[in-house]
Amino acid sequence: MNRSELPLLAGEFARVIAHLAPGADETVRAAAALTADATAAGHVCLDLAGVAGRAALDGALPVPPLDALLATLRASPLVASPGGYAPLVLDGNRLYLHRYWHYETTLAAALLARCARSDRLEPERLARTLGRLFPAAGAGPDAQKIAAAVACLRRLTVISGGPGTGKTATVARILAALVELAGGTRLAVGLAAPTGKAAARLEASLTAHPDTAALGLRATTVHRLLGIAAGAPPRFDAQNPLPLDVLIVDEASMVDLAIAAKLVAALPAHARLILLGDKDQLASVEAGAVLASIASGARGFSAAMRAELERVTGAPVPAAAAAHDAPLSDTIVLLERSYRFGAASGIGRLAAAVRAGDAETMLAVLEGTADARLVAVDAEALGDVVFAGYRDYFDAVRANPEPAVCLAALGRFRALAGVRGGPFGVDALNRAVERRLAAVDPAVAHRLWYAGRPVMVTRNDYALRLSNGDVGVVLPDAAMPGGVAVCFETPAGGIRRISPARMPECETVYAMTVHKSQGSEFDAVLLVLPPEPSAVVTRELLYTGATRARSQIAVCASHATLRAAVDARVVRDSGLAERLWGG
Repeated sequence: MNRSELPLLAGEFARVIAHLAPGADETVRAAAALTADATAAGHVCLDLAGVAGRAALDGALPVPPLDALLATLRASPLVASPGGYAPLVLDGNRLYLHRYWHYETTLAAALLARCARSDRLEPERLARTLGRLFPAAGAGPDAQKIAAAVACLRRLTVISGGPGTGKTATVARILAALVELAGGTRLAVGLAAPTGKAAARLEASLTAHPDTAALGLRATTVHRLLGIAAGAPPRFDAQNPLPLDVLIVDEASMVDLAIAAKLVAALPAHARLILLGDKDQLASVEAGAVLASIASGARGFSAAMRAELERVTGAPVPAAAAAHDAPLSDTIVLLERSYRFGAASGIGRLAAAVRAGDAETMLAVLEGTADARLVAVDAEALGDVVFAGYRDYFDAVRANPEPAVCLAALGRFRALAGVRGGPFGVDALNRAVERRLAAVDPAVAHRLWYAGRPVMVTRNDYALRLSNGDVGVVLPDAAMPGGVAVCFETPAGGIRRISPARMPECETVYAMTVHKSQGSEFDAVLLVLPPEPSAVVTRELLYTGATRARSQIAVCASHATLRAAVDARVVRDSGLAERLWGG
């Protein structure tokens, strides 16, 4: 094996293994390198069946057949069986870094234990509460009411649905129901999300909702909730649990395995955990696809749970064609009706086609509807399209540089890209807009902090109350003639002004990656994909980008790229789904 040809992380880990056991078999060191490489790529483990008998790492590493590989690993002191302790853990045909095996197994056990617990609520009282909060509205089952019933009856509830399906409105009514059912007992409620931007949106939505406006709720990032600081263990864990009765986590698809394991471990046994998210969106950047794994076996409620739900909701609950008997099946609710765009709208049909992997329908929608269309332009003309999309924003900055007005105008359009580099990537799109601005206003070419520059924070700064993903606008500062300030909207709808000199790391954001756009919504979206198929442009990326739009989506991509994207699924090697659902 040529170590210089290994990816950096894999090579470093292989050297650590060689240091721990200088006489270790070359196959074990190679497997260790491959496992570290897989984890860095977002997998939780290495699927040995997938690499056995093949040349890995660009042909530099021959891997023996599976039986020989497993025998060698079992004989090594560097590899433990499940429950043992060594740098690597062999569990079936999966090879883990020890801590990721620990995260996966402890998370699975904690989730299964939590979904087995339920409150002994008086059914008639719960039925009255749900009836008040969810008055009858048309024929058919009310999925939001069912979700609220599950949350009242179980310690774990998973609510998955696309944009506009009412996840936040549902959780507001869940909180109202729990407060009412608690009588005079005060509930300690925690709100969290993976990013500061998502946390702010959750807080703003619940603060504005009539059922929760008076509760004084505040949201934070999951990291801050747990008290995680660089180089230190979390402040809250199983020995020092969070002082909460209810924890709501929004944008759960972005939560990685390590954080999910730490979060669930830190939640007291009596507390309810409610996860909100879209199982079809992009997974977390770090290792794992936790929400997708949790929802992977969802087929419907058990007969007993269905009867219980019908009793408290007063309406039939659909029977599943192939219900799963795992305990987790009684905790998952899928919201499918979109209140933002109907199933017959272009955006709704596009999202459904992408989710189903139907390339022909997807292309037909893009070529035949007004609110979802295909844009065929070269890289130079694409700059004009992006620039034109911000016309209202530029007019607002010139005519009326009031922060609230400019921020609202900026949020009506956004260019999203599937990649960062190349002529169709984020960096090129941002430069293209600034070149066109400089042709009108030379100050843009000579000043970093020019009036109208939109910026996105790329690193948390808790002292300034700014989080990774927050978007602000540089505008003239009335308190300093000739000066500027970066203006951000607060969760309560106010404006905060930050001096450019105090700003944490940030970047211009006329365009952003689809990954960075998760948790955001815009009236109109221009989704830009590279002209040639790319491994990073997947079905999940295409679905996530398309569903950021409220009313208009334009897609700049070739047919080849779109077809390849719909066929490419994000696959994260993991044993979590199997541990949760069996099989």
